Amino acid sequence: MIAAGIDLGGTKIEAQVFAPDWSLAARHRWPTPKDYPALVAAMAEAIRWCETHGQLPIGISAAGLVHPQTGLALTSNLSATGKPFPADIATAAGRKIAWINDCRALTLSEATLGAAKGADPAVGLILGTGVAGGVVTGGKLLPSPAATGGEFGHFPLAAGPIVAHNLPLLTCGCGRLGCVETYLSAPGLSRIAAHLTGRQHSPETIVADRATTPCFGMAWDIWLDLATEFLITLCLTIDPQVIVIGGGLSRAPGLTADLTNRLTQATLKGFPIPAIRLAEGGDASGARGAALHAVHEARNA
Repeated sequence: MIAAGIDLGGTKIEAQVFAPDWSLAARHRWPTPKDYPALVAAMAEAIRWCETHGQLPIGISAAGLVHPQTGLALTSNLSATGKPFPADIATAAGRKIAWINDCRALTLSEATLGAAKGADPAVGLILGTGVAGGVVTGGKLLPSPAATGGEFGHFPLAAGPIVAHNLPLLTCGCGRLGCVETYLSAPGLSRIAAHLTGRQHSPETIVADRATTPCFGMAWDIWLDLATEFLITLCLTIDPQVIVIGGGLSRAPGLTADLTNRLTQATLKGFPIPAIRLAEGGDASGARGAALHAVHEARNA
């Protein structure tokens, strides 16, 4: 075996062990505990399970941030905010672990072994409950001294589509006003539809019925306007060769074609745009990215 990765989510903990060719050799799941001591204990148990497959580098992928100086966690879906979460896990397990944000893990996984393999630079983008991603160049994640690189969802929204569609600016969960995440996330698509109809609709319903229900088609069109402006920002700053999209909205039929067409029309005249692809790793991307990160950390130790 070459490495193991543990993907920590709000409802499940999944550990995966990888063979030397990076094929999946073994996997195991546990429910995510709600209280902090039980959560730390469950993570230590997952690490011990990984160790039954050999003395391997082990990485952990989780949503949220860890402050680079204090080591304290900031996360919305785990009972770990304000706690020295990675350090407590390492103490409970009695060994060193490598920690990586889940969106950065997906980016590393896809740039190394997935839809963006060989691309430089490559951007990973999660469009789900939230919006975030990462950047890989030269086979490595772009250094992030403040640990916030890739928090694309907290870019400010572009004014053009907001004014054109008369959308209200909303307060984001981070406390800032008018973040990209307020409208480009899956709940954000529902907010756009609610603005048009005065009623709540699920993102799944809007996506499924957008071709037959005019108000849903309009909501999708507005979402594409906002998404295109956001992608232009990525192109003019990072200039990625490939953008890989994951998360719940990545399952919308025709998404990559819609975004490619809009971006082609909106970009600087005559200049190429990045290839827009869907993530290939699925549920494996978080754990695989964490395992890859652990291998990188072990080699650089």
